[in-house]
Amino acid sequence: MAIFVYEAKTGPKDVIRGTLIADSKNAAIQKISRMGYYLLSLEEEAAALNSPQSYKSYFSDKISIKDITDFTRQLCDLLGAGITIAKALNILHEQTENKKLKKVILDIRDFCVSGNPLSDALSRHPRVFSNLYVNMVRSGEAGGMLDNILTRLSGFFEKQLEIQTKIRTALAYPILMTVVGLTTIIILLTFVMPKMTVMFSDFGQALPLPTQILLGMSGVIRNYWPILMLFSAGIVMTIVKIYNTPEGRLAIDRFKLNLPIFGRLVKKLEIARFTRTLATLLENGVPILGALQIVLETMGNAIIKSEIEKAAVAVREGSGLAQGLSGSKSIPHAVINMIAIGEEGGHIEKSLLKVALGYERESDEAIKIMMSLLEPVLILTLGMIVGFIVISMLLPIFEMNFLVR
Repeated sequence: MAIFVYEAKTGPKDVIRGTLIADSKNAAIQKISRMGYYLLSLEEEAAALNSPQSYKSYFSDKISIKDITDFTRQLCDLLGAGITIAKALNILHEQTENKKLKKVILDIRDFCVSGNPLSDALSRHPRVFSNLYVNMVRSGEAGGMLDNILTRLSGFFEKQLEIQTKIRTALAYPILMTVVGLTTIIILLTFVMPKMTVMFSDFGQALPLPTQILLGMSGVIRNYWPILMLFSAGIVMTIVKIYNTPEGRLAIDRFKLNLPIFGRLVKKLEIARFTRTLATLLENGVPILGALQIVLETMGNAIIKSEIEKAAVAVREGSGLAQGLSGSKSIPHAVINMIAIGEEGGHIEKSLLKVALGYERESDEAIKIMMSLLEPVLILTLGMIVGFIVISMLLPIFEMNFLVR
């Protein structure tokens, strides 16, 4: 496959310039003809990737949720204005700044121009467009309400992006404080302490215990820093390797849920994600069994995911969702009762949405509480460490002044 740059007329005076992917120059000409354009010029830009597998991996990295949100919202606006899918995708391809997303849009447009539905085109890029996205678009195509579905998808992703932004914003200051504090400690131990060691050696008296401990730490860091870095990297790699095993992930995710404040936040975020995603899918006509399978792909905590998986099995066997979740230790009874009420009244998606809104609100409050506690704890911890270092450096000087007097 190759990428072709073309220039074509769309009307008596309108000339556009664009790109498309095709197997050959003749295939590119046929695609442009099917778009209804009058071709003026066509040149090959670059060779594309050969295999479908490498093609997908090339297109699917480093496309953020914000890129997908912007793409969805803009596509919705263009379709709502009466523009065809092919022309809308062509416009999005021209104005999108993310180079990899541009290539994905290019492939989607060419696939749609060949007579395929948008959902099939999106499914060619599973690492960019999730099953949730593809299935909702497919249901919109089947019901003839694609622009409405894209509006809901846009709102869904905007909510997810809002939660991510809040978490990142809340963590920015503590992370910056930690980096600055650790950098200060390393500078004191590796640059300042060695210079003072010479002065301490001329002191002729036994150094105070805190100063001896500090000198020992400084020597270990300066002399064995490659080993320490390798050891730290080894610990991180071991934890990652353990987390990538089913048993290890279950153990680590269980530990996360049992943490005093952080665990409650993780649980609230996971329940909010579960209920909002399931509500969004059910609202748009996706059957509950298919919706639960898609929801499982979005869950981040293995413990809660396993409980929802058991509920999905129960639903498949004929039970209600609330009954399937009744044995869950992570999902509160209040949530299960809301789901049961929704099932009995035939409006489960509304009940799920109410739960999602409540838990998203509680998550915001939990983030604020966690940050209000984390910041003073970090300040106190870093202050005590730096204070110990400074006092340990000054103690010999104080003793020297005392002996001189």
